[in-house]
Amino acid sequence: MFQKIMSLFKSTDKPKKKQTGHTNKTKTSGNSTKPKVQPTRIGELGEHKINIQLDQLPKGCKYLSDLMVANSKSRTGYSQIDHVVITPQGLFVIETKNYTGEIKGTRENKSWTVSNRYKMYNPFLQNYGHIQSVKSLLPDYQKTRYISLVSFTMRCRFSVDPELRKIQSDELIVYDVELSEYIQRKMNRIQAEKKESDLAESDIQRIYQSLIEANITDPKIRADHVERAGSMGNSKK
Repeated sequence: MFQKIMSLFKSTDKPKKKQTGHTNKTKTSGNSTKPKVQPTRIGELGEHKINIQLDQLPKGCKYLSDLMVANSKSRTGYSQIDHVVITPQGLFVIETKNYTGEIKGTRENKSWTVSNRYKMYNPFLQNYGHIQSVKSLLPDYQKTRYISLVSFTMRCRFSVDPELRKIQSDELIVYDVELSEYIQRKMNRIQAEKKESDLAESDIQRIYQSLIEANITDPKIRADHVERAGSMGNSKK
């Protein structure tokens, strides 16, 4: 009788399987106690927040996340691009960072600093390489407007060139929570300038399809790229 009573308190629930995210970025294993200054990759909360921001973009815009393409000028042979947003006013190429502390740097500095203690490769120089790799895939859209966006989480604060925060610049540093706002404001600014012709819906779809076809999804190639980039110090990916 005692055993029957005790059996009523035993749980019959089976362990739940860990749910995977909707992105295909390669996850890297490692120690869970990483230094605070180390950036994290997609699949983390920060990238999830970015995707929420991008989902708020106006109808007619398309975006791709975790795009990996061949790049002969990269030391690994590839570029891994966090996000590309295709709008009627141009393409936004986005590099996301996940640091904690004070971020210092200018357009010209090869290295930026984190809390005056650690160095990071200038994210705009890194993103310039990403933009060039995207342009190489789109020969018919060389004159399209390309905007470089670098997004940081709210765990940091900026001490950077103030021009990088002004909407007239084609190089913008933003916090993740204001990403969609800055993209919309920049679109409006370009629309008001009327310097370039808008991309038609067919152009946006063509660009989108070209980037999808160029995207490398092979998990081994992706893992090798991440490992090689990591061994080179700060990934100039």
